[in-house]
Amino acid sequence: MSMRWREDNTLNAIAELNEQTDRSLLIVEDDKPFLERLSRAMETRGFAVTSCDTVSDGLAQIGKSAPAFAVVDLRLGDGNGLDVVSALKKKRPDARAIVLTGYGNIATAVTAVKMGAIDYLSKPADADDVVAALLSTSAEKSELPTNPMSADRVRWEHIQRIYEMCNRNVSETARRLNMHRRTLQRILAKRAPR
Repeated sequence: MSMRWREDNTLNAIAELNEQTDRSLLIVEDDKPFLERLSRAMETRGFAVTSCDTVSDGLAQIGKSAPAFAVVDLRLGDGNGLDVVSALKKKRPDARAIVLTGYGNIATAVTAVKMGAIDYLSKPADADDVVAALLSTSAEKSELPTNPMSADRVRWEHIQRIYEMCNRNVSETARRLNMHRRTLQRILAKRAPR
């Protein structure tokens, strides 16, 4: 994607956001550093951000006040982010939600769209991409990624995420991934695939 196209798209999206009366945005993400970065970035772009790190907190927030926009991680510590998208669409059918994931595949993308998401982005997603996805119209075609992650890369990212969740404990990570400890150690010793 060219830098010029991206800047034009971002400026158009911000201009479109200024026309919106309700700028409420719910972000549900269990990766706290990413959640904080994305929340700050979306606030600077004009959104009124509420952030949660669990499905239950997201559902509670929707119960109080359903936002106009939502950015939801697919896999959360206490459940599936699609439950949040579904609840939001029931409470507020005009809400625009996108799903973020590091483990994307066609089946989950189709499911996310069927549950009411307007787009599906791979993590780590740039704030400008998130804004463009939230404000895009159905007439606009989303550009295919120029560098999609390979299956090996997706697998490696998943293993790294579980490894970090287990506080870098190889034995616990191997148990959770249902693989032999030595196999996991060999994978962790290698560089990330492209």
